Formats: sequence, structure tokens, C-alpha cells
Amino acid sequence: MKFIDMHCDSLMQLFFQDKEKADLFSSAATSVDFKRMKEGDQLAQFFAVFLPPVEGYKMMGIEPVPDDVYIQALHDALMKNLEQYPETIALAKNAADIKANLAAGKMSAVLTMEDGRAVDGKMEKIKEFYDMGFRALSLTWNAHNCFGAPNSKDSVIMQEGLTDFGKEAIVYMQELGMLVDVSHLSDGGFYDVAKICKKPFVATHSNARALCPHQRNLTDDMIKILGNAGGATGINFGPEFLNEDITCKDSTAALMAKHARHIADVGGIDCVGIGSDFDGIMGNLEISDCSKLAVLESALVKEGFSGDEIEKIFYKNVLRVMEDAMK
Repeated sequence: MKFIDMHCDSLMQLFFQDKEKADLFSSAATSVDFKRMKEGDQLAQFFAVFLPPVEGYKMMGIEPVPDDVYIQALHDALMKNLEQYPETIALAKNAADIKANLAAGKMSAVLTMEDGRAVDGKMEKIKEFYDMGFRALSLTWNAHNCFGAPNSKDSVIMQEGLTDFGKEAIVYMQELGMLVDVSHLSDGGFYDVAKICKKPFVATHSNARALCPHQRNLTDDMIKILGNAGGATGINFGPEFLNEDITCKDSTAALMAKHARHIADVGGIDCVGIGSDFDGIMGNLEISDCSKLAVLESALVKEGFSGDEIEKIFYKNVLRVMEDAMK
């Protein structure tokens, strides 16, 4: 079955591990590449430009570079790959592009950004990134930035919301047609976003906190609000976001299906999507790359989802959100 994945960190892995070659058709450095996307019958992949902390560069033995240089490098790597394989995949800036690409026999790549720190409190930077082709923005990662507070184990930080700039920026993003992504945002920030947004917003890669207590997951109240807003959350394949014991390293399709069931029961079937977090997660992954989503389909069937409901989870819900919130 065709599917849309709302989040992967494959561009980062190319930068850190395979910078010179940077070939996304068949890559040993990533869990997502065009060849396996095609094998898995993928409709579209959201390719995130994740902005690593300084510690991330050090861990990979690479000298840190300015954010704008890094963003341009990952953007250019994706564009170069799309140009190299024009019969296989093309850029999509909205739902209409995905449908047009499908009609032409092509998959789609959607460019997104994880961590809004590079915006640096400047509205013109949001427009600059939009003009570059970015169509979704995770407002924070795991540190404060110009948008507001991140998810945190510190309950005080977790209650902090958006900055004044962040509130204005949300309005501007929705006017532009850029998806607002609350994955990694604080609880207080989530509620601020929910109050401000007039169009659907998303959590590209977050699960249910009721089943797994990681602070990155959504509470039942958040899931209800997200569903009522017409948004969607992408089931994250990372073991720390699936298990009741967040130290467990096992990621199974059965656990993903249980989170999908809980989210559907709480927020409605229309708010469940897929956000694998491939190339940003580690552990014992039953679904280890983008060619193996049939395993999840089988698990969803066992969990009692109908064929029509699985189609919604796999791509229809995200496509609808894109139609409603993207330009």
C-alpha cells in the first residue's frame, strides 16, 4: 500500500557519513533511499533538514558549520538527487504536486526543517526558507529558540509556551502555507499553537504518552485537540517512543499498531499518520527501512483496522492535511 512518511533524518546521515558521494538512490548510509522507497511503494517522503547541536558534530568527528551553510548543503544534496533521477521522484510543495507526480509515475519528496533556531527571530528568514522549498517546520528541537520552549523532563520548562515572536510566526507560517509541526515542542507551546492555528497543524513524529511516557509524545488531551483541529500525528518508529519502559530498545510493528489504535480511539481515525523518524532512531527495529511498511500494514490489520482506515493512516490523512494547510 502506498504511504507518506512525515519525517526522516536521511539528509543529515548523508552529510555526516557520505558527504562526498551523497547519493540517495541506493545508500548504505541511510534507511531511506529512492530504490527502497520504490520497493516499498512509497507515495511521498518528508525529508527533514535537522539542525544538529554542536555535540552532534563532535560525536561524528566533524567540525561544526554555520546553520545557513548546513541548511544549504542538505537542500542542495536533495535537489541534486532529484535532478539525477527525474523519472523516479520529484519535489512536491503541496498535495497537488504529489498527485501530479503520482500521475506521472513518480514518487514525491517534501522538504522540511527540524528546529526553527535558524529563523533567529526574523520573519524574513521564514519566507527565505519557504522560497527555498521548505513546507513544514518543527518549531523546536530539544532546546529553547526564538519560537519558544522545547519538550523537557523539567516540568517548569514543559509548561513554558511560545515567545511573542513564535506566536506571530505561527500566523505567518499558516498564511504562507507552511505546515506548523509541534513534535519536540513543550506542552505549553502545543497549547499556544492550538489556540493560534486557523488551519490544521501536525506532530510529524510523535506517539501517545498514555502508552509510552516519553515527554516527546502527546497526551490524550493533545491528541483530541489535534484531531479536532483537523491535524495529524505521525507514528514514530523509535523504541523510546513506543514502549512503556522508555529504555527498552525494541521497536515492533505491533507496538506501532497499538499507538495507532489509541490515537484513533482518542482523536479519531483522521488524525493518525506515519512519521518513522528513520535515520534519527536506533535500536532493534523490526521495520528497519522504508521498503518494509507492509509489516506495519499487517500489524494494523491484526489490531482491527479496516482497509479504508489503513489507507487513511498510510497516506490519506496526511494528504488531506496538506490540502488544507499547504500552498
